[in-house]
Amino acid sequence: MKKFMKTSAVVLTSALLIAACGNAGEARKGGSSEAAQDSVANATVEKVEVKAVEGRRNFSDKAVITPLPAIMIATWDEAQTPDVMMAAWGGQCGPKHITFELSKHKTTDNIRLKKAFTVSFATKDDIAQSDYFGTVSGYDVPDKVAKAGFTVTPSPNVDAPIINEYKLTLECKVVTFDEDENGGARVVGEVVNMSADESILDEAGNVDLSKLQPVIFDSAKNTYRVVGEKVGDAWGSGKALMEQ
Repeated sequence: MKKFMKTSAVVLTSALLIAACGNAGEARKGGSSEAAQDSVANATVEKVEVKAVEGRRNFSDKAVITPLPAIMIATWDEAQTPDVMMAAWGGQCGPKHITFELSKHKTTDNIRLKKAFTVSFATKDDIAQSDYFGTVSGYDVPDKVAKAGFTVTPSPNVDAPIINEYKLTLECKVVTFDEDENGGARVVGEVVNMSADESILDEAGNVDLSKLQPVIFDSAKNTYRVVGEKVGDAWGSGKALMEQ
């Protein structure tokens, strides 16, 4: 395994999103591809009359929410066989917590069993393998991690695998697992440890996203895009307006 080092802060590439859905094709039944998006378990059924906003193109209830991360959730099954899936509907929901919502998946079953998982992030360099993990079900291809040419190391902190080829990994224990009647669940995990390959750290030892080059999922065009250039400073770019 490449040399990893502990860092002091938790990094999640989509901190604005509270709920997440995994990819539908990993379900044992229904859908031929994991890249298809799940239906939210408790979606509103009641139909409302939608009035057009003047001067704009209106799309009714079609939602394009951005940025959507390409998070890679890794788990063990009962035989300690590693599985990885990609989830786009996920995000940070506390200082050291991540949440996502999954339908009936191999990953869902594994999290229910092990009460733990790791989260990594798809990048420009591994997009072929990461998309493969989001397309092929662990039910159908149990050795898909090995088939993709990836390797694993057991986490020393939780009962889940670390995918060595992903350079940023969060080791998480399950805090809540709210299961629905169809075998899906809304999961909240607590980050126990974050480790990063030294190649993605800056001179001060912090994670540098320009070196990691994580990708986001563009749901408007079903493509992946690399996280781009710096455009401002948090809690700093708006100071000029505050001083007016």
